[in-house]
Amino acid sequence: MQIIINSTLKTLEKSKYLLDNLNDSSLSDTSVSPYYSSIGTHIRHILDFYECIFNINSNNQIDLTSRSRNKQVESECKSSKQYLNTIIQKLKNFDKNMDETVSVFDDLGLGQVEIPYTYGALFSQANSHTIHHYAIINYILNGLNLAIKDCNFGYNPTTLKQQV
Repeated sequence: MQIIINSTLKTLEKSKYLLDNLNDSSLSDTSVSPYYSSIGTHIRHILDFYECIFNINSNNQIDLTSRSRNKQVESECKSSKQYLNTIIQKLKNFDKNMDETVSVFDDLGLGQVEIPYTYGALFSQANSHTIHHYAIINYILNGLNLAIKDCNFGYNPTTLKQQV
C-alpha cells in the first residue's frame, strides 16, 4: 500500500510549490470574504492533520483534535516550509502496515468520538482533506489576484474537468 504514501507525497508537493511562490504577506492575508481565512491557516491545518497521525500514543490512539496550531506556520513561509519538510520526512520514513487498525478520536460536530481506522484509510482521508483545502486556497488565491501554475491544484483526481 505504498501507493497511499506516494499519492500523499505527490499531493503535498503542491504545498511546496505554493510556498515557494508566496511571500509572508500573501500567506497571512485574511482579506478574502466570506470567511477571511488565510492561505497560511489552511496550510497549517493540513499539516497539523498529518502531525496528529504521527503523534500516536502508547495505546495505539490518534487524536485528530489535538493540533498544534502554530501561528508562525500561518504567517511565515519559512516556518511553513520547515513544517512541511518535517511532515514529508515522516511520511517517507513511515513503516507501519497500511492495514493496521488504530483508534482515531475526532469531533464530527457532536463531541469527540472514537473511530476505528486503518492507517490506509486515515492517510487516504488526510490526502482528500488536503485536496479539499487546496480548493479553498485556490479560492483565496483568486481573491488576492494571485495564480498558481497548476491546473489541477484544488481538484480531486476524480473531478470531471470542463471541456473547452
